[in-house]
Amino acid sequence: MPSLSTTLERFQPSAIAEIFSLAVRLKEEGQDIVNLSSGEPDFDTEDNAKQAAASAIAAGETKYTNIDGTTALKQAVQAKFRRDNGLDYGLEQILVDAGAKPLLAHAMQAVLDPGDEVIIPTPCWTSYIGMVRLFGGEPKPVSCPEEAGFKLQPADLERAISGRSKLILLNSPCNPTGAAYSEAELKALTDVLLRHEQLWIFADDIYEHIVYDGFRFVTPAQVEPRLFDRTLTINGVSKAYAMTGWRIGFAGGPTQLIEAVRKVLTQSTANPCSISQAAAEALTGPQDFLAERAEAFRRRRDLVVGAVNQMPGLRCSPPEGAFYLYPNCAGLLGKRTEDGTTIGSSHDFAKHLLERWGVAVVPGSAFQCDPYFRLSYAASTAELEEACRRIGRACGELS
Repeated sequence: MPSLSTTLERFQPSAIAEIFSLAVRLKEEGQDIVNLSSGEPDFDTEDNAKQAAASAIAAGETKYTNIDGTTALKQAVQAKFRRDNGLDYGLEQILVDAGAKPLLAHAMQAVLDPGDEVIIPTPCWTSYIGMVRLFGGEPKPVSCPEEAGFKLQPADLERAISGRSKLILLNSPCNPTGAAYSEAELKALTDVLLRHEQLWIFADDIYEHIVYDGFRFVTPAQVEPRLFDRTLTINGVSKAYAMTGWRIGFAGGPTQLIEAVRKVLTQSTANPCSISQAAAEALTGPQDFLAERAEAFRRRRDLVVGAVNQMPGLRCSPPEGAFYLYPNCAGLLGKRTEDGTTIGSSHDFAKHLLERWGVAVVPGSAFQCDPYFRLSYAASTAELEEACRRIGRACGELS
């Protein structure tokens, strides 16, 4: 058999995707599974987006579009950046791709050379590490401990930057912790980045509209305009707009970088789905539902945080945003299950939860930070209440 690329040896498949697939398979086999492993809102796509897609189909808008998105959608994105972030991009500085994840990957391809270091605050989304390695870069994780609110500290950022550093990834609110940077916290980081002109900044803002308790979202190029020409601001419609399956991501950035990413698109995905682009023009429609959904997520957050903090061996602080909890499970390590298996890691606990109790969560090892696990509360209240009952019993029965 012909050989495969040795690049595949540099990274592992997404742990989230693996656990999600396993949970789906077990459910299809008839097992009673509460799946809290996926970062997917349980809300439906808004009617105006559906209607825009149906109208596009009826009008025969089923052909190729511009590689980097239709003019109409780029205008909607342009208006969104002005409205929500105070960022003024020309249409040539905006790019649309088949999801925020592919866009991030294509942008990495555009900037990374073999051996370039990418600074990644951890805990981090699992795909950051894999993407960097896939494109020849070297991940440089920087630990953001629980006592620092899972947030990168300026002194730690300064120490992490070396002559090989090329890129920093900033995700706020963060997957998996829900930690979000205030304007002052972000300004302290941008002050450091101003001193290191070799660094690109990729701001992953996909959870921008899912914040709580009066938190005001800000993004790096907004906080520090002098970084505008080094910052790619990435967003999409998947999370806040409940359009995960439509696969539309977008970004604004300096013309040189956008043109480089566009060059990658010409030899990879080409244009995003034309019908999905028409639907994503909902960015310019009514936006009131965003706050309503954030409030629904806030109620779910409080429900699950309250329940988790009553469980023996677990503790968790309420996150500022996104729809994840990242409970500390250090209090369970060393305990035994009914069959005598020792819980030695978050992976062991997650496996026990799925196999014995039918609850799917993601172990902290997937996010470069243990002993924790990620629980998504983007599920119905009934599902969350049942999951909490099961997790509580699972903790209580360990000895």
